[in-house]
Amino acid sequence: MDLFTEQTLDNQNKNLPLAVRMRPIKLDELLGQDHILGKTKLLRRAIEADRLNSLILFGPPGTGKTSLAWCIANVTKAHYVAINATTSCVEELRKIILQSKLRAKEDGKRTILFIDEIHRFNKAQQDVLLPDVEEGRLILIGATVHNPYFSLTSALLSRSIVCELKELQVSELQRIINNALKDKERGLGNFKVKLEKKALNFLAKICQGDARRALSALELGVLTTPESKDGYINFDLGIAQESIQKKAVVYDRDEDGHYDTASAFIKSMRGSDPDAAIYWMAKMLYAGEEARFIARRVCILAAEDVGNADPLALVLANAALQVSEFVGMPEARIPLAQAVIYVSCAFKSNASYLAIERATQDIKENKVQEVPDHLKSTSYSAAEKLGHGIGYKYSHDYPEHFVKQKYTRKKVLYYEPTDLGHEAKIKERLEKLRFLSSKDKSTGTGCTAKKGPLK
Repeated sequence: MDLFTEQTLDNQNKNLPLAVRMRPIKLDELLGQDHILGKTKLLRRAIEADRLNSLILFGPPGTGKTSLAWCIANVTKAHYVAINATTSCVEELRKIILQSKLRAKEDGKRTILFIDEIHRFNKAQQDVLLPDVEEGRLILIGATVHNPYFSLTSALLSRSIVCELKELQVSELQRIINNALKDKERGLGNFKVKLEKKALNFLAKICQGDARRALSALELGVLTTPESKDGYINFDLGIAQESIQKKAVVYDRDEDGHYDTASAFIKSMRGSDPDAAIYWMAKMLYAGEEARFIARRVCILAAEDVGNADPLALVLANAALQVSEFVGMPEARIPLAQAVIYVSCAFKSNASYLAIERATQDIKENKVQEVPDHLKSTSYSAAEKLGHGIGYKYSHDYPEHFVKQKYTRKKVLYYEPTDLGHEAKIKERLEKLRFLSSKDKSTGTGCTAKKGPLK
């Protein structure tokens, strides 16, 4: 390689995006993902022992899938070939496979084939890889943002280690940003940059675990901001907002902004104001809050504040939680919005919440009741000798599938349904059953109901 070629390659590297230049070279440089790359984890041991055969990596954008593949190539000293499934074809795959066979035969060197967006390959394209992956002639590393169990063939998955990469934490993104500012060879270390703490925190939070997005915004801000009179580039919150094209909102996850907004969100749903609830949800999502956190709050409120006044509210809230986990952001905001609006507009009742609170308090403060003998288990041979199960009445053998029977030794009353929504029907049903009980003298009706305390 002559001097001119070296200079040309050096200039090409400088023109690469910062996120590409800052890709880790060693496993220890890769931040996050300790659940698969910890010192004692299987994947790390396989990489360091050069015993890796095939690997499928899936997870959100910017979490290090491509970087991990590059690290593996460096650690194992294998020849590295990278393609993208959106632009590749079977002919290119066959050519790469043939070259890998020749390389192994001539140099004894294995080939790593990294396929980005591997979910784009159809079954026929995936099947082309199978023989050589199975024989170990080719080390396949596939990357996808989709769940591979839905997008890849079972044959390919059975021949691969499948690992999920998680979103990077805010602290990890902060370290990545700071490392890029310090690195003089690959990063922005040759620029005199004063990074405001608010700007650092904003970028680390707003990028939602995406290191590529954070580094791209950092590079854009540094390269487009003129130096001040003191010769420094002052990278403040305003520059950070312009670079990422999102404004900062007061929403610190571990401070008042987080708790106050979440409180307003919950109270708006409880107060049957769907517009306010949607506003606070939009603020949380815009600020980078996890969809999972919001979905959990909706589920809790559907049970606590809607309850049996509209049992469908909890079903819909749970469905929104599951769908949001499956589709991810930004689409997750749609089923969440549907659930929030439904729960906000539903009839409200906290009777179920009050019931469990009263029962719990009763158990804490009073003697715990023993199970009545006729309700005890009869699943073992000696049960009858002990008098267990004797006298139990099977409800379905009686009119309306109901018979008066003691279910506690001392009568209790915790659940008091309201007159709203579906709970009005429940109340009507319970009143009818209690009336039937009052007419039935066979089991003794002298006991009075004890309503548990609620402070």
